[in-house]
Amino acid sequence: MNVLKKYGFYFLLLGAISDFLTPYILGFFYPEINQLTMVISIFGDINSPVRQVFLIWSVVSGLLFVLALPAIYHAFIRTSRTLAILLTASIGVYGVGDCIFTGLFSINTEQATWTLSTWIHNIGSGLGYAGFLLFPFFLSLLYRKQKQVMYSKLYFSLLGTSLFFAGIYGLARIPTLEQLPLLNQIGFCQRISFFFNYLPIVIFAIERIKNSKAVDN
Repeated sequence: MNVLKKYGFYFLLLGAISDFLTPYILGFFYPEINQLTMVISIFGDINSPVRQVFLIWSVVSGLLFVLALPAIYHAFIRTSRTLAILLTASIGVYGVGDCIFTGLFSINTEQATWTLSTWIHNIGSGLGYAGFLLFPFFLSLLYRKQKQVMYSKLYFSLLGTSLFFAGIYGLARIPTLEQLPLLNQIGFCQRISFFFNYLPIVIFAIERIKNSKAVDN
């Protein structure tokens, strides 16, 4: 457990970078994919040539997020136990629900009806994405309790930006709007939204790594 507390933020950073880069790296081996018009889950579809790699990669990324949980909790337990649990849970739900479940319970987009695997995948993905969005919110509240106003405002601003682009991605998924300019590029909308979801996690992980190095020195 002490090892996870010490190196947890490295796992968090690796998890975010790994998960974010997945579609771009696998895109080199899937020439038919259109990153602008196709959502990331297509990589895990039954007809995808990189399906198995995508599923395994998703599980690995999820495990990296899970390994970061003790460090995240330990960083804020003295500030607020409740908020520390919520912050940790937001990453945990994403790592398990959206990454690990994606790898273990893949879907076939050609099936007309939902199977048990589809239900688990979609519910886990929905809960995971909610945790993804809430992470900077809980972080902002924790820094406010610590009276670190600059960090509190930073993560609150990142929350607003993340919600804005998540809203655009949500609009792109509505059938009656999906043909509008920009919204007809659902893959692009999703990737931009995800970039601003990962950004608070990456900034937080780097900040914590720098602080731990400063303490060690």
